[in-house]
Amino acid sequence: MPTPQQAANPERRVDLDWVRILAFALLIFYHVGMLYVSWGFHIKSEHRLTWLEPVMLVLNPWRLSLLFLVSGVASRYMLGKFRLAAFARARTARLLIPLLFGMLVIVPPQSYLQIVESLGYPAGFADYYLHHYLAFSAQFCPNPCIVQPTWNHLWFVVYLWVYTMALVGVLAVWPAAAGWIGERLAALLAGPWLLALPCLLFAAWRLFLAPIFPSTHALFGDWYNHADYATTFLIGFLLAREADVWREIERQRWRALMLAAVCFAAFILIYAGLFPRSPMLRWIAGAAYGCYQWLAIATVLGFARRHLTADGPVRRYMTDAIFPFYIVHQTAIIVIAYALRGSGLSAGSEATIVIAGTALTCLATYEIVRRIGWLRPLFGLRLEPRSAAAIAQQQPA
Repeated sequence: MPTPQQAANPERRVDLDWVRILAFALLIFYHVGMLYVSWGFHIKSEHRLTWLEPVMLVLNPWRLSLLFLVSGVASRYMLGKFRLAAFARARTARLLIPLLFGMLVIVPPQSYLQIVESLGYPAGFADYYLHHYLAFSAQFCPNPCIVQPTWNHLWFVVYLWVYTMALVGVLAVWPAAAGWIGERLAALLAGPWLLALPCLLFAAWRLFLAPIFPSTHALFGDWYNHADYATTFLIGFLLAREADVWREIERQRWRALMLAAVCFAAFILIYAGLFPRSPMLRWIAGAAYGCYQWLAIATVLGFARRHLTADGPVRRYMTDAIFPFYIVHQTAIIVIAYALRGSGLSAGSEATIVIAGTALTCLATYEIVRRIGWLRPLFGLRLEPRSAAAIAQQQPA
């Protein structure tokens, strides 16, 4: 059953606010972890923590897909308050202004330190910024050969804007599409099909698209990621107002958790190389990975709807703060981690300093930005702070 809070105000999704806050907060820990694993990242710590990779793989398949789903829900609620053209303008301002600012101001230190670490770039940041970062071409090829300027972690903003504008185009031609398709999709996902059908879809993306289109986050040609993220964005958008589906997600949360654990265990055992490699095992691993994506998302949404219903000043504060946190967090991680190179710290001490320093940087940035009117839109905030009453009624952004 819905909680009293949800029943009293069905337009308010406090649970999804918390999901969004916690998912973005996980980015700090995840990107700090990228310093220590074997996967590629802009810079690397001197320490290697092999045990950390399976832990990060618990999050990796679904954390970003979940954010796109929540963004789809938010877009549906926003369309209930704006006309289509006004909605498109609002989303463009809230996404593209921070993107351009981030690419010109926030991201460059990441690329500079990557070049310094990779190639020992001898000149200073100003020389790099003026002569290389603004070159609008591939630089330092063949290693690391990055197109500059770049958006790095802000790719999420680009993809979200593209999906949103594509949605606007469809709704301009077929205004009733969301309700018509959403009702039929909700009927299709009744009962056990809620877990089974999306599981099959994500498994298909993993099996047939991922081997051909590896992840690039470069927008063009990134078809596996587009299939993955656009699917979750549309699921959130189409099902946002289908109350029966959300009640069913809550009801099946334990089943989703158990099935997710089974799929993850199958994937990680094959990933760890405990069995001889074969085409059949690759198919099993791909199917398990794809199913785990959706089952983990359903688990998080189900438990959030049941338990993450408490509202208060922390939720209201973090709902506004989390996007500025996201914009600055990766640059803070890379700058702090690079400054600690050669310090002789243990991996634990180093990671603790990076996490704490990043959190403080994010907090300080938000506290400054929210008080200065002209800075607010650069970090995805409205020009003027909302009233307490307006903030209390806000939807996940």
